[in-house]
Amino acid sequence: MSPTAPLQAAFASTRAAMAAVQADQMSAQTPCAEWDVAGVINHVVGGTQFFIAGMKGEQPAEGQDWAAGDYMAAFDQAAAECVACFEEEGALEKTVALPFGEMPGSAVMGIAMTDVFTHGWDIAKATGQSTDLAPELAAGILAQSQQSISPEWRGPEGSPAPFGAEQQCADGSCAADQLAAFLGRQV
Repeated sequence: MSPTAPLQAAFASTRAAMAAVQADQMSAQTPCAEWDVAGVINHVVGGTQFFIAGMKGEQPAEGQDWAAGDYMAAFDQAAAECVACFEEEGALEKTVALPFGEMPGSAVMGIAMTDVFTHGWDIAKATGQSTDLAPELAAGILAQSQQSISPEWRGPEGSPAPFGAEQQCADGSCAADQLAAFLGRQV
């Protein structure tokens, strides 16, 4: 299996959720209190651009309203470019400087995968789609997140901390719902 296969699967999962969004759902509230569906779409495309810039040692571009245009084409292009960055020779081993610290490319890829997958869950949840997304991938991201997310990475929404407090999740919930709850979302 290619080292980027999980990242590619995360992009595919989120792409499916984004493709099912109807125009009248763009203003629907998401589990991210700060963003509606259009805001999450802008974050997903912009976040992918952020990781591309980081891998290239460049500054990320300023925000753009991708949701107002052909956001699927923008997402597809960004996803392909992002995967290509991580497939370059030595990309997973090199040290990457991001605004929140330096880390190996493999860690950056893990963050990118978690971010894009989780925001796909946000979109699915907000638009009434099934949240049982890519069960095997979700279980892997959950296990990885449980190992790597420490308490200092948690805080109230809107704070500099990227994750909220872990939330309760019903017994027997799908892995994607468990991941969302672990990352601070109400499931």
